[in-house]
Amino acid sequence: MKKLPFILLFLFGVLTSFAQSTIKVACVGNSITQGPGREHPDSFPLQMQVLLGDQYLVKNFGVSGRTLLKKGDFPYWNEPQFEEVKKFSPDILVIKLGTNDTKPQNWQYHAEFRQDFIDMIKTFRSDMPENGQVYICLPAPIAENNFGIREKIAVEEMRPILLEVAKETGSKIIDLYSPLAEKRALLPDGVHPNKEGLGIMASEVAKAIK
Repeated sequence: MKKLPFILLFLFGVLTSFAQSTIKVACVGNSITQGPGREHPDSFPLQMQVLLGDQYLVKNFGVSGRTLLKKGDFPYWNEPQFEEVKKFSPDILVIKLGTNDTKPQNWQYHAEFRQDFIDMIKTFRSDMPENGQVYICLPAPIAENNFGIREKIAVEEMRPILLEVAKETGSKIIDLYSPLAEKRALLPDGVHPNKEGLGIMASEVAKAIK
C-alpha cells in the first residue's frame, strides 16, 4: 500500500509530461514564408510562434524563389530544407507554395501541378505522426505582376487545383488571399507582404491551427 502514492505520482508525472509535449509546426514555402530571414522575428512563421505560445515549436523552412512544380525553374524538392522538414517530423505542416509557379516558364507545366502537390503531401506525411495535420494556403494577393508572377493564374487556375488537392488528401485550406485582398498597400513590391502583412498571415494560420 505504501507504494501506491509513488505509483500515482509517477503516473501523474507521465501524463502531465505527455499533455505538455510540444506540438511541432513546419512552414514550407517560398520567399513570402522565408520573409526577411528564416530566423527573423518578422517572418510570418516566427510571428506565428509568438501567437501560438510555448506549447508549439514553429520552424521556418521557406526558401526564396522556389516552386512546387518538380519541373519548375527552382523546385523546392531539390532544397536541403525539403529533407530538413522530413527529419523534423512535424505534427502540423503548413504549405504555402505556388506563387512562383505562376511564372510563364513554370506554369507551362500546370498539368503536373496537382499531382506534384499530392506527391509532396504524401512524401511529408510519411515522416509525420499518424494524426498529423496538413494545411494548404491559398496564395496571398499579387498586387502587381512583378517578377513574372501573375495573380490571374493564381486565382483563376491555381486556386481550384489547390481546393481539389485539399479534398483528395484530407488537408485543410487556409485562405491567405481574402485577409489581404483589400490591403494591397501592405505588399510594397506587389508580391511580398511587409511586417504588418506577414503579421496578418501569421494570425490567420495560427487561428486555423488553434
